[in-house]
Amino acid sequence: MNRRLFGYRALPLLFAFALIASAQDSFTGVKRIVAVGDVHGGYDEFVTVLRAAGIIDASNQWAGGAAHLVQTGDWLDRGASSRKVMDLLMSLENQAKKAKGRVHALIGNHEAMNLYGDLRYVSAGEYEAFKTSESAELRDRAYNTLADSANKNDAAYKANWYEEHPLGWAEHRQAFSPSGKYGKFIRDRLAIVKINDAIFLHGGISKKYVSTSMSDLNKKIRAELKDFSLLKGGVTMDDAGPLWYRGLAGDPEEPLSSFVDELLSAFGVAHVVIGHTPTKGAVMPRFGARVILIDVGLSKGFNNSPACLLIEDGKLYAIHRGTKLDLPTGKDISAYLSEVAKLK
Repeated sequence: MNRRLFGYRALPLLFAFALIASAQDSFTGVKRIVAVGDVHGGYDEFVTVLRAAGIIDASNQWAGGAAHLVQTGDWLDRGASSRKVMDLLMSLENQAKKAKGRVHALIGNHEAMNLYGDLRYVSAGEYEAFKTSESAELRDRAYNTLADSANKNDAAYKANWYEEHPLGWAEHRQAFSPSGKYGKFIRDRLAIVKINDAIFLHGGISKKYVSTSMSDLNKKIRAELKDFSLLKGGVTMDDAGPLWYRGLAGDPEEPLSSFVDELLSAFGVAHVVIGHTPTKGAVMPRFGARVILIDVGLSKGFNNSPACLLIEDGKLYAIHRGTKLDLPTGKDISAYLSEVAKLK
């Protein structure tokens, strides 16, 4: 599938590339891991889950001690409060390190899209969050620079262009540029992290990439998001790539079971934890919890299900609406789903 590359022409500062340092992508000896799936601008819902898991306190400050928080991507788009979600993640990342903990805010397909200019899912509220007293002037300047010269003086063309570029758009694009606050933050993120005996990522690992190391996948995605000329034919926009692949979440289990074993062996883990494909509101184990789905539809635009995965001393749990449940590792998950249903 050919992901649309919207013209990434914008204000001049959008073209300066920042150097991206390598980052540690493997951790051992972590006693407590909290993993949260797609947020999509649902700041209040995200805060609710983090408080229920003991990661933040009532003032939204880090309270997790040496725990590791993993957010498997798609902080952005659809909801109105993506900027607040990013600011919280950035703040918690610094606070966690001081407490010997970690925050792993992973890249999802929507973070990548916002960098390379595919803005079809950016909500009006997200642009509104970037609006300033200078927005009208900045948009006028952007129009004079970017509009098609042949149609620039056509009233209908201009009206349509302004509708597609609301107030706050110019500041939004600046913020996601290589030199912008959020652009630099995202470009410095990983796509995949390994903690103890689990890997965490947004979409999944397909047969196409099972023989590619985690470090190489991270390096390739980071390189492509630094140099957009590498996107075509690369990993970032590939349907079978880690940001987009849905097979582990949706394909029938029996025919895929042997591949899941191969995948776990290749990455040296017992579990693969993924977001991207929404469940019906529950943290969902597949393949006997060898694969765990954590995109529960957190935000109000989806299921509004405050739930997350907890791995504590190597044991799997789900926290649903503040209640800690054992996550089943066998084929029969009916009793677990019944308990989840009672909490809705």
